Amino acid sequence: MSEYIVSARKYRPDSFEGLIGQDTIARTLKNSILRGQLAHAYLFCGPRGVGKTSTARIFAKTINCANPTPDMEPCGHCESCESFQEGRSYCIHELDAASNNGVEDIKALMDQVQIPPQVGKYSVYIIDEVHMLSTSAFNAFLKTLEEPPAHAIFILATTEKHKVLPTILSRCQTYDFNRISVSDMVKNLKVIAKKEGVKIDEESLHVIGQKADGSMRDALTIFDQTVAFCGTDVKYEDVLRNLNVLDYEYSFSLVEDFLKGDYASAMKTFDGVLAKGFNALHFVGALSSHLRDLLVAGSGGMDALLDLPASLKERYREQASRCSLPFLYNALAITTQCEAGYRASLNPRLHIEFALMRLCFLTDPDAVAVKPAAAPVPVASKPPVPAAAPAVPEKPSEPAPVPSRTESGSARAEHFGEASNPARQGNPDQAAEKPATEKPVVEKPEPEAKPARGRKKKTGASLSLNAIIGEQEEKEMIVGEGDATGGDLPSDEILETKWKDLPGKYPDKQRLFNTLMNARLEITEDAGKKLVAFNVTNEAQKRWIEEKILRELETSYQKLVGSPLIRLAVRVVPEEEKAKELYTAQEKAKFLVENESDVKNLVSDLGLDTK
Repeated sequence: MSEYIVSARKYRPDSFEGLIGQDTIARTLKNSILRGQLAHAYLFCGPRGVGKTSTARIFAKTINCANPTPDMEPCGHCESCESFQEGRSYCIHELDAASNNGVEDIKALMDQVQIPPQVGKYSVYIIDEVHMLSTSAFNAFLKTLEEPPAHAIFILATTEKHKVLPTILSRCQTYDFNRISVSDMVKNLKVIAKKEGVKIDEESLHVIGQKADGSMRDALTIFDQTVAFCGTDVKYEDVLRNLNVLDYEYSFSLVEDFLKGDYASAMKTFDGVLAKGFNALHFVGALSSHLRDLLVAGSGGMDALLDLPASLKERYREQASRCSLPFLYNALAITTQCEAGYRASLNPRLHIEFALMRLCFLTDPDAVAVKPAAAPVPVASKPPVPAAAPAVPEKPSEPAPVPSRTESGSARAEHFGEASNPARQGNPDQAAEKPATEKPVVEKPEPEAKPARGRKKKTGASLSLNAIIGEQEEKEMIVGEGDATGGDLPSDEILETKWKDLPGKYPDKQRLFNTLMNARLEITEDAGKKLVAFNVTNEAQKRWIEEKILRELETSYQKLVGSPLIRLAVRVVPEEEKAKELYTAQEKAKFLVENESDVKNLVSDLGLDTK
């Protein structure tokens, strides 16, 4: 039995041409070799399995090759290339930083760097997983990395660039490797399958490429696993079973159920998915991806965003043609919301089933009626007609209301029952058909009360809730409004009493509350209005009140007093009127002795010292 070598090792690229998905990096490195502009330190970073270490080996092999090709590829026949292929090269050294991450390991490397190469021009040191070095090891390595011998070149490789010290990064040329696309993986896997004599369809290769998540090494490992399970004749169903991947058929079938509004079939499909052991959250994620692909397939000029085989692309276009854009948008909103709330749900299965029902109801016309958004919205401008008899009693002896009112005729007809009277609708024939003995019912509005001065006239629209609320607010300000041109003004005692209630309206504004509580009022009368000036301590406080809140204070104070003829002003207390603040105990004692006769007598009788 011959020795078996896994595909990831057997088909590892040995030239720049064999690199997959890293064309820009390969071209940059070849140009630097061609022009003789080699740096002393390189940093290769990127996801796993994208060719970082392979590129480092190819680069080291090429710079030591005696006869490189015009395209800067290693010849493979010189002494340096042959020794490298046989694993006996003394010019290329590889170090695993995961197991050699101490200061002593770096010191040994520094001693080895001083030895010149035996064959070739350069000694290349490839340090894999360099982020695993300790901080002390990084610091010990720093000087050698910055100024190595002329024959030494360092290539550092890592999957976690953020863990490398900035001082190390600043001394290296950094190359960021990209994830390998599914299409590039499929092309490479086709070549390898042909060399291995494996018969496999393109859809199966796409499943392997998607499962690999951008890593060519993972794709080759999955390919070996699939061949071990299926043999040389690989079927699509066997690949799905072996890799535990959801079939596209589930997603296509579910979308058909959504379009039909068949939530029972959708829930049965979900139950079948769970019965086969699939993760429920992965199921929702696959459904979201399918809806996204439908959205892309249904939009012209976006085929490049569909990373699918040609046979599936056509199927996606066919189903997307039957799905409207709002449907796909709303469906994606539901599935992403379901994914976000899955882990927080106490009943995950019910959480997903409810999302499936919502998806089915997107196109079901019968289900739209039960949606909360379809509930009737009351219209404030058209009040409902009461089912019982009108509240206004019939007064046939009074004349009919004059139609030249300011309110809308249609609104009056609807409210007072005029729409049901044929005679008022301009049909005299129908009115004449009524028996002569039947007394016609004439519904008239209740006579409107004469509005007070300054109040707006009531109309039919005032029967709405908003009008009632507005009327209530109007009543709060109506007191005294009729005396705008004359009448009794509130007394000074009332103004001072009501002022004490004003700070209570601002309990959350402590500084304003204290200012209003401690303010002294100066009340004057001018042009039939009361001017109330309250004092503040400084000009900045006055300016803030006047710019920010004076109008609000004035309105609140007018409501408390019950008169709109009150005006507020802010006054800064002059320095000579400010009472001297007492800070020390001696000042307070002296003030008491000078202003309180009892205290002065007590100090004199007992011979107390107030200093």
